[in-house]
Amino acid sequence: MRHFGHIPSATRTGLFHQEPADFTADSPASTLAVALGATLYSPATRPKLADDIRKQAARGVVSMVLCLEDSIGDGDVEAGEANLVRQFADLAAGGTGVPLLFIRVRAPRQITDLVARLGDTVRLLSGFVLPKFTETRGSAFLEALTQAERTSGRRLFAMPVLESPELLHLETRAETLAGIASITDKHRDRVLALRLGVTDFCSAYGLRRSPDMTAYDVKIVANVIADVVNVLGRSDGTGFTITGPVWEYFRPGERMFKPQLRRSPFLEGRAEGLRTALIEHDLDGLLREIELDRANGLLGKTCIHPTHVVPVHALSVVSHEEWSDAQDILRPEQDGGGVLRSAYTNKMNEVKPHRAWAERILLRAEVFGVAKEDVGFVELLTAGLSG
Repeated sequence: MRHFGHIPSATRTGLFHQEPADFTADSPASTLAVALGATLYSPATRPKLADDIRKQAARGVVSMVLCLEDSIGDGDVEAGEANLVRQFADLAAGGTGVPLLFIRVRAPRQITDLVARLGDTVRLLSGFVLPKFTETRGSAFLEALTQAERTSGRRLFAMPVLESPELLHLETRAETLAGIASITDKHRDRVLALRLGVTDFCSAYGLRRSPDMTAYDVKIVANVIADVVNVLGRSDGTGFTITGPVWEYFRPGERMFKPQLRRSPFLEGRAEGLRTALIEHDLDGLLREIELDRANGLLGKTCIHPTHVVPVHALSVVSHEEWSDAQDILRPEQDGGGVLRSAYTNKMNEVKPHRAWAERILLRAEVFGVAKEDVGFVELLTAGLSG
């Protein structure tokens, strides 16, 4: 699979200075953590789930979570488990074209039980999403995952969701973060990425952000995100990929874009060619939040609607300017440090302070590609929608 692989080859050639690379479910964890992109959630009870998965893969989705937790009722869990077994069999019979698939469970026992029930079709599974993760609660989940790996002979990743009240509340946050750091470090090879449960954070205080506000406008939430990145997102080898929070708003139906061009206040004056787009008012908030995710150290995003996927991926493509700066910073002759004028002659690149940034840029460039010099968000968005 590859990002933007659903659009014609000739279109990609016109958009990309460096095209997105192919990857598989067996690629290195460092590649997959970045490649997750917009991770689309779906209730595990959907009767035509296998067809839904194939359809979304054909539209450019590369990672999905099949949810047995908050998205379904307590009385539907057994039916959801049985449905997953049936739908995986359907997928296995249908050949290739399956995205990275994860199951969000409620309890550790579901991990070993589902792996046993999936049988040979477990080969289609990339791992499990672990809810309300803390050191105490997470231990049992990770032990179950270790056992499931042993019995299935399949590499299975964990994606813990950071959403517990202990993490949100100030008096317990530092201790909770230290505990999460400790247990995830012990299981580093199995932890693909950490996900943020911002809806649960808001729920603890009876809050809900409007479509005109991002998670960063809700200060209680923004403070938690900052502390999570501070402890768990460091670039010194101890950190993990942390994904952006869910955007809750969408238009009825499967399209959120009007057929005519309209100027977005958020996109005006952007250096990367973000000028006009097929936008309705609630997309402005999503775009702003994606940009703020990146600025605050998050990568990828939890998505609950297919229309959110293309904007996330379009804004994940590395601009030619970013790529050019990263290449200059990481040239072997610059190992000793120093300061360079950008090839775009609009900034100074300090080799040592900007090295970690440059390394992250080139890893993102590998999986999302590098746009041509005159290609911006609008062109990538339009191509992604038409593909």
